[in-house]
Amino acid sequence: MIQNNKEIRWGIIGCGDVTEVKSGPAFQKVKNSRLVAVMRRDGDLARDYARRHQVPKWYDDADALIHDDEVDAVYIATPPAFHKDYTLKVAQTKKPVYVEKPMGMNYAECQEMMLSCKKNDVPLFVAYYRRALERFIKIKEIIDQGLLGDIRLVSVLCCRPPLKQDYDHQRQEWWRIDPEVSGGGYFIDAASHMIDLLFYFLGEMVFVSGNAANQANLYQVEDIVSCHFLFKNGVHGTGCWCYAAGTDIDHTEIIGSRGKLSYKTKSAGPMKLELNGQSEILYFDDPKHIQQPLIQTIVDELLEQGNCPSHGKSAAMTNWFVDQIFNTTR
Repeated sequence: MIQNNKEIRWGIIGCGDVTEVKSGPAFQKVKNSRLVAVMRRDGDLARDYARRHQVPKWYDDADALIHDDEVDAVYIATPPAFHKDYTLKVAQTKKPVYVEKPMGMNYAECQEMMLSCKKNDVPLFVAYYRRALERFIKIKEIIDQGLLGDIRLVSVLCCRPPLKQDYDHQRQEWWRIDPEVSGGGYFIDAASHMIDLLFYFLGEMVFVSGNAANQANLYQVEDIVSCHFLFKNGVHGTGCWCYAAGTDIDHTEIIGSRGKLSYKTKSAGPMKLELNGQSEILYFDDPKHIQQPLIQTIVDELLEQGNCPSHGKSAAMTNWFVDQIFNTTR
């Protein structure tokens, strides 16, 4: 699969904002990895990115990057509307795929992407990078070790005020609230990390139901989503996400028969562990290039030196979760 078994040479399709700090530089920093080519439809922007990040090649055509013999694996960092088509193209060249989250526009697209990668015998990784961050690994350890006892319920509350661009009705290029490009609104873009972590911590779900609405009417897609869900192991869950509130809240609680764990998802704020009437505050810092730990696990797996915690199969479940809500509210 990988011709060069000593390092992975990466190409990026869509070197936009997410690749400037969060992901792009990490491909140069992780062990046994190099970023050798980038692509953007605007060739001037691709050339500028390559110059600033010391990348030897740039393209304005995705097919040229995909078929570059010096590219071993491809990171697809475009908006979701393009994830499926690029994944299918990369898979057909027998090259591993790393795609941004959310994995696809819907669960059906995710299934098609997984089928193509399976047919071509290539791995499919997805950028739910929080699974590889120290603080979330610690939460999983706490749960798996039974420190909280039997998990009873989980509650997620996420709110924030509107962004400046939400009031600018001329900004048609703001793709995160364009359902033709993103698949929905901010919920699909931002809450997907929170949902993915619930699967990571607590396993398979068997039921999801919810409501989505547009309360502030700043744009066409939903700005609030509320739901309840049930895990296969019997754990109950509730969640509410509002992107037109007057305050910032990022709070998740996991409650067990022996205690409670509270944490933030979006930032590396303190984690609070409450057991037997006593509480402990745990602090963790996030790396500068926040995808770097996950990318290291991908490189390790490709070189048969480890395993990545985020594959197509696990990532697709977040799209399934979202579909359960929107298939009944749209």
